[in-house]
Amino acid sequence: MEGLGWIAAIIVGALAGWIAEKIMKSDMGLILNIILGIVGAIVMNFLLMAILGSTLGGWIGQLIVGVIGACLLIFLARAFRRG
Repeated sequence: MEGLGWIAAIIVGALAGWIAEKIMKSDMGLILNIILGIVGAIVMNFLLMAILGSTLGGWIGQLIVGVIGACLLIFLARAFRRG
């Protein structure tokens, strides 16, 4: 996560994963929430940089990016499990 330290990345990742879990109505554990939030933020930051040339900064921006990315990962996981 750009501009955030490791502890902040874990906190923001956990929040992003938890919010995505509630939005997508999935039942994940704390560790998976953290992983989904952090990985989701990394994926979305990469996509935003490739498409728009910039990303959202700060805690709130990374939380938004992390939630969107985690929702995308949950969606993809469900699609592959069913297909």
